[in-house]
Amino acid sequence: MTTITTDIFTVRPYTSHCRVIEQEACHAVIGVSPGNGFFTADTVTGLAHWAAERFARVDIVYTDLHVADMYEALGYAPDDARRKAVKNLRGVRAKVANAALSADPSGTRVAARPVSALTGLPGYRRLSDRVESLMADDPVLRATVADLVDRFLQDKVTGRAGTPRQRDVCTRYILAELPLFLDSPAIFDVASSLNCYHQVLPLADLLYGPGHGLRASRNQGHGIINPTRTEADR
Repeated sequence: MTTITTDIFTVRPYTSHCRVIEQEACHAVIGVSPGNGFFTADTVTGLAHWAAERFARVDIVYTDLHVADMYEALGYAPDDARRKAVKNLRGVRAKVANAALSADPSGTRVAARPVSALTGLPGYRRLSDRVESLMADDPVLRATVADLVDRFLQDKVTGRAGTPRQRDVCTRYILAELPLFLDSPAIFDVASSLNCYHQVLPLADLLYGPGHGLRASRNQGHGIINPTRTEADR
C-alpha cells in the first residue's frame, strides 16, 4: 500500500475569519482546474488525503462547464474543441475520482463532483441567480470580472481585449464557479466550509473585503494550499 504524506501541504487562510473556519474543520472544497499543470494525479491524491485528515467532509470539485466553448473561442475548430475538452475532462475526472477513493474508500466523507452536478442543487441555483442579478446591477462586480477576463486572455490571444465571443465565454466560465466561492455551505448543506485552492481565488479581494455588494457568506472561508517549503527550497 502506498503511503500518502499529507504534511507536505500547508494552508494559509486568506483572513483571520477564514482561519476560524479552517479550525472548525467542518467541510473543505478542493478546487481542481482542468488543464492546470499543478494538478497532477499525485498532487490531487495528496490534497484529498490532506483534507480528509483535517475536515469532517470533503468535496473535490472540478470545472466541466464551458470547457469546449472556451477552446473554440480560443481558436480551435468546433470538432477539435469538443475532442480536446472530452480528453481533458476524462483525465481530470479520473484523477479526482481516484483521489477521493484513495482518501476515503467508504465514500462517505470524501466526494468527487463536477460543477455540472451542482447546478441542479437549490443552493447553487439561488447563488447563481444572485450573481447574474448583481452582474446587471453592480458595476464593481462587472469591472472585477472584466479585469479577470483581461488577465486570462492577455497571454492567450492577440490583443488584450479579445473578441466579444472570447470575453463572453470567459465570463460564463468565471460565473459558473463563483457560487462555490461565495457560499459553498449553502450548496453542500454544511455549517461552514473552507474553499481551498493553490492560488488566491479570483475575486477574493472583493468577496472578503469591506463594503456592500457581492461578499462571501460569514460561514465561507478561503485557504491557499501549497506544497510545504523546506529549508532546501528557500
